[in-house]
Amino acid sequence: MEQTLKMAAVPTTAPVNSPARVLLASLMGTTIEFFDFYIYATAAVLVFPKLFFPQGDPVAAQLASLATFAVAFVARPFGSALFGHFGDRIGRKATLVAALLTMGISTVVIGLLPTYGTIGVIAPALLTLCRFGQGIGLGGEWGGAVLLATENAPPGKRGWYGMFPQLGAPLGFLLSAATFLIMGATLSPEQFIGWGWRVPFIASALLVIIGLWVRLSINETPAFQQAIECNVRLRVPFRAVFSQHLGPLVLGTLGALATFVLFYIMTVFALGYGTGILGYSRQQFLLLQMVAMLFFAAGIPLSALYGDRTTARGAMLVASVGILVFGQLFGPLFQAGHVVQVAIFLCIGLFIMGWTYGPVGTLLAEVYPTEVRYTGSSLSFNLASVLGAAPAPYVATWLASNYGVQMVGYYLSAAALVTILALLAVQRHASVK
Repeated sequence: MEQTLKMAAVPTTAPVNSPARVLLASLMGTTIEFFDFYIYATAAVLVFPKLFFPQGDPVAAQLASLATFAVAFVARPFGSALFGHFGDRIGRKATLVAALLTMGISTVVIGLLPTYGTIGVIAPALLTLCRFGQGIGLGGEWGGAVLLATENAPPGKRGWYGMFPQLGAPLGFLLSAATFLIMGATLSPEQFIGWGWRVPFIASALLVIIGLWVRLSINETPAFQQAIECNVRLRVPFRAVFSQHLGPLVLGTLGALATFVLFYIMTVFALGYGTGILGYSRQQFLLLQMVAMLFFAAGIPLSALYGDRTTARGAMLVASVGILVFGQLFGPLFQAGHVVQVAIFLCIGLFIMGWTYGPVGTLLAEVYPTEVRYTGSSLSFNLASVLGAAPAPYVATWLASNYGVQMVGYYLSAAALVTILALLAVQRHASVK
């Protein structure tokens, strides 16, 4: 507290980054990161069960592939701790560059891996290792991108600035889905399975190079520069989060829980269930998801504007109530043979997703002081991914297979209820009020 008061007594250094450069750097990095993440998610449903796991039981291969998908979410808190430490000790800029490189290298290597038919059980082991690297990189990327935006934001615009990194999620998904649609339209099924799926992973290297160029052109954030001037940086920010900010860590994690459950049910589970059980073609369902992603993208700025007029917590409460209600409609809307109805289902779900995702970065950044903000906000976000996103496709697939698809909706509603209770209890840190 003494260190925070010391910082408050020192005038804030004037921002040195132009708004356009800040917002482009925060948006570009997360777009690349989520593109890399989503091409894995898509391949985990469409390709990896056939190439990286023993054949015989398609459901077992699908579940094994989804298990490797979940590995990245387990890795993300480790990435938060690792990159958060350097982000709070050395600076936001250098850490963001390292996180982007970690994610990018892991993704490119996946595109070069030999398959199960070539090297046997070593193939899924290497795939899992690369997936772990993706999780480490994204665990460090997200928090830094949000802080790059919010710590450069003028008064009254924190929510608007904080939503730009969040726009990377729908943009990355659109790029990923468009890439797989193009591959599917221009290649035969044999060519796609044989080598076409590798193209998005290898081509992501070009995006990483562009992202690094953008990131290297920015300066350190004013808030962190002030922390340097006041000499309030901590030796071990990770330890301080658990010893001094455990309440915000727990409430922030649970406050983001439903966000992750909703998103990965509406993308990974929906793609697998829609193309497998309901009988929609891969091309058809990816196109439906791309249309729905436009609603996701629209919800993000709308919730940011609402959050700046009220609070980020208020915007997320509205969305969480929407998630709870949406879960009750899951079964009736997600049906076979009703393309328009499924399109409406996806658009509603992903619009609500945009509304909850837009302010989550701003909310988590607000509950921690500057000296632990990178570590704390990243940990909350990525621990929520472990509890919410990592099991969501697997649990949803199991529930739908054994009890029907409406049970997936009840699972979603239960997560929303937990999030609502956490949001009602969470408080902003005094230094950002």
